[in-house]
Amino acid sequence: MAMDQEPGKFRCPWCLGFEQYMEYHDEEWGVPVFDDQKQFEFLVLESAQAGLSWSTILKKRGGYQKAFADFDYSIVADLPDGYVQELLIDSGIIRNEMKIRAAINNAKRFMEIQTSHGSFKNYIWNFVDSKPVQNQFKSMSDVPATSLISDKLAKDMKSKGFKFLGSTILYAHMQATGLVNDHLVDCFRHEQVRDLGK
Repeated sequence: MAMDQEPGKFRCPWCLGFEQYMEYHDEEWGVPVFDDQKQFEFLVLESAQAGLSWSTILKKRGGYQKAFADFDYSIVADLPDGYVQELLIDSGIIRNEMKIRAAINNAKRFMEIQTSHGSFKNYIWNFVDSKPVQNQFKSMSDVPATSLISDKLAKDMKSKGFKFLGSTILYAHMQATGLVNDHLVDCFRHEQVRDLGK
């Protein structure tokens, strides 16, 4: 059952399903992320989300944290095949072999970008000229699933060997990590997140 909006504190309606969802919306979603390990965490989680709801992934976030070494990409990149088989019976994550292997592959590609660009942060933030895009959406129906920027990012990352990261997933990643501010204009977080991006 969806939770009611609090008086005087309007939230984006998508987060009203349960307490953890609201906390994620209030504390993390849209906050600019300049830390590479946190960027990698969201790439793993967004990739795992493909075909599923974000609420499903959010409920398993702790399981992913445990299974993927607290999202330490240097460790994930070297996970052996035997560990993949262990993860396929781990109920704490989405037991999809292609997604698990994509996370390992993407950790390797992630470090290649760090080598070529100094950091993954430098690479991804360059797509928005190092400044969050401040959108002014009034309703959920206004919020797009992709953008020209996410199309460009997806094409570039695919060319670099990333998997399970198409334009839709990467637009969600951009929303989560604050490259775009997609809080609705009436949401109490819109202005707060906007100010973080200045």
